[in-house]
Amino acid sequence: PIPQRIVHGTTIEILRTIFPSIIPMFIAIPSFALLYSMDEVVVDPAMTIKAIGHQWYRTYEYSDYNSSDEQSLTFDSYTIPEDDLELGQSRLLEVDNRVVVPAKTHLRIIVTPADVP
Repeated sequence: PIPQRIVHGTTIEILRTIFPSIIPMFIAIPSFALLYSMDEVVVDPAMTIKAIGHQWYRTYEYSDYNSSDEQSLTFDSYTIPEDDLELGQSRLLEVDNRVVVPAKTHLRIIVTPADVP
C-alpha cells in the first residue's frame, strides 16, 4: 500500500468527526422540547406542598390546607431505620409519615433546603 492512502484519509477523518457530533443533536432536540413542556406554570393549582429538606429528615407543609384560617398543616418525615424495616420495604425510601396527594389534580410542589447555606 501507498503510505499516502493510509496516512491521509481526510474523508474518513471528517466522517469520524461529524457523525458522532450529529447523534447527540438528535437526542438533544426532543429532550429540550420535553424539558420546556414540563416547565409550564400551573395558574391555579388545587394544592401547594412545600418540602423542606433537612440533613436527616424532611418537613412538609400543605400551605393551603385551611385557607380560611391561613393555617398550614405541617409534619416531619423521618427515614425508617434499617433495623425497623419489615420484609419487602425499601431501605432508603421508607418513611414514618408519607406525603398524601390527590390524584388527577394540579399540584404546586415547592422544594427547598433548610440546612444548606
